[in-house]
Amino acid sequence: MQTSTVRRLPLLIYDGDCGFCIYWVRYWQRLTGDRVAYAPYQEVAAQFPEIPVAAFQRAVQYVGPDGKIASGAEAALLTLSHADGKGFWLMLYRHVPGFAAIAERMYAFVASHRAALYRPCLWLWGRDYEPPRFDLISWLFIRAIGLIYLTAFVSFGVQALGLIGSHGILPLSEFADAVRSQLGSASYSRVPMVFWLDQSDFAIQVACWAGAALSLLLILDVIPRVSLFFLYALYLSLFYAGQEFMGFQWDLLLLETGFLALLLSMATKPGIWLLRWMLFRFMFLSGAVKLLSGDPTWANLSALSYYFQTEPLPTPLAWYVHHLPHAVLTVATAATLFIELILPFLIFFPRRLRFVAAFGILFLQVVILLTGNYAFFNLLTMALCLVLFDDAALRRVLAHRVTRFVQHHARDIKPRKIVSVGVGAFGLLIVFTGLVQLNAVVNSRISTLGAWVAGEIAPLRIVNPYGLFAVMTTTRPEIIVEGSSDGVQWREYGFKYKPGDVMRRPRWNAPHQPRLDWQMWFAALGTASDNPWFSRFLERLLENSPEVTALLGSNPFPRKPPLYVRALLYDYRYSTPEEKKATGAWWVRQPEGIYYPAITLR
Repeated sequence: MQTSTVRRLPLLIYDGDCGFCIYWVRYWQRLTGDRVAYAPYQEVAAQFPEIPVAAFQRAVQYVGPDGKIASGAEAALLTLSHADGKGFWLMLYRHVPGFAAIAERMYAFVASHRAALYRPCLWLWGRDYEPPRFDLISWLFIRAIGLIYLTAFVSFGVQALGLIGSHGILPLSEFADAVRSQLGSASYSRVPMVFWLDQSDFAIQVACWAGAALSLLLILDVIPRVSLFFLYALYLSLFYAGQEFMGFQWDLLLLETGFLALLLSMATKPGIWLLRWMLFRFMFLSGAVKLLSGDPTWANLSALSYYFQTEPLPTPLAWYVHHLPHAVLTVATAATLFIELILPFLIFFPRRLRFVAAFGILFLQVVILLTGNYAFFNLLTMALCLVLFDDAALRRVLAHRVTRFVQHHARDIKPRKIVSVGVGAFGLLIVFTGLVQLNAVVNSRISTLGAWVAGEIAPLRIVNPYGLFAVMTTTRPEIIVEGSSDGVQWREYGFKYKPGDVMRRPRWNAPHQPRLDWQMWFAALGTASDNPWFSRFLERLLENSPEVTALLGSNPFPRKPPLYVRALLYDYRYSTPEEKKATGAWWVRQPEGIYYPAITLR
């Protein structure tokens, strides 16, 4: 039917006595601005005698500029089509078979229960709900990524020559030659890195400190998109060049986050949703692998009774937490699984439930940060929680002066169509590959297409598998490296952070990551033959390579290199409170045997 009056603006007529209707009409008004007029039927029903009062009471009515009338779900979607980015719902309604019928049934259900749904809306979205904006969130998130990139590049830069330099443990030039001989011309696409141009020590240092400089530019909001692109490219290069020393999950997480931050800088809302999707995958997979691994300590909730003693680089607080009552650690294990397996699903729920997920993940990360040194991992995960909030929530907790400063510098990103299409294409690729990986973990199978797509984009590291501590280590083997000038008297090398001297208190080192110390923890879980880099490390000690010895806490042969080096294996455990009170020792160790027999360059 048509009214006899032609209107300049479309009009949405709603029930002015319905709190639920008023709540969502206010929200729609903010979405559509001055492109749609709104009025309660109690005021304008007389202007539309062709619409029965019962129809006004049953559903919203949309009166178009041409006088055409629509009601129910169609009226709601016609109204939303006047809001930026919401027109696709009306397209689905009109062109996808079955969508209209489903939408009308859902609308009818909600309309018939609107009185009961009003209070849940207040609880889930807030009393003064407004269309979510993410300008402040995006600006702060990208600055946070700049800070994390800065710590990552500087941390690796001060160790790079000892790890992959020409006199380091795993020289980059040797790695590049090995890759070329194995992959040939495919090397450049399968191992993408800027170091194909130059593998010198100078090139390694340039990459690290250029990354640090670009990080500062990003923090200062100078050419942010250019900075994000080159930061991702440089860190991807270091990821491959670093070999054994750069394969940690937070390195992968930083690469994926850095790439999505680049997309966020081009299109805000798609970037926010892709980052939420990544955070969901990361957290859920971290919990899923724990249960799917079949590890009994996670199944019987005893994992944290071992964790604080066996984690790679504990903080001083870990000793105290380890000695908490067993019941407390059991509850903490259950809470960890709950946060990793259940809370991530709230990421896709209305805003206040999403906030619950954010606070739960933040709490877990703070506990991990206080008890373990995991480089920038916890800071990066906490930064990702920013995207679970919106600008309105941020304004409630930040000082007005800070909010005003950020708002002044934040950009309202309106991408061009070609940029939107490119971001959308990458988004579909990322979501599809993420689903493939989730299915592979949960169902242990992967489709041919999924395997091909995942394999093709794998070198870029923009979608990665995750799963920390799937199997809990219940003992703590430690490798102690010794040198000797005569093969009789042996002197111990000291590491900067990993356990060695039983009297030394565990140290804080995050967000810096001492990568040699970390690899020593992994090496102790296997054998020397499982870790070919270890023999190269011992050779460098026999040469007294200054780049390598700089990675250590103490070198017992500062002037003349040792004639022999060897590695012993010890079993470490925390001292009990009684032992610590009597001796002052933080650790108790027992010899387990030879890890690597004595060798000499002669």
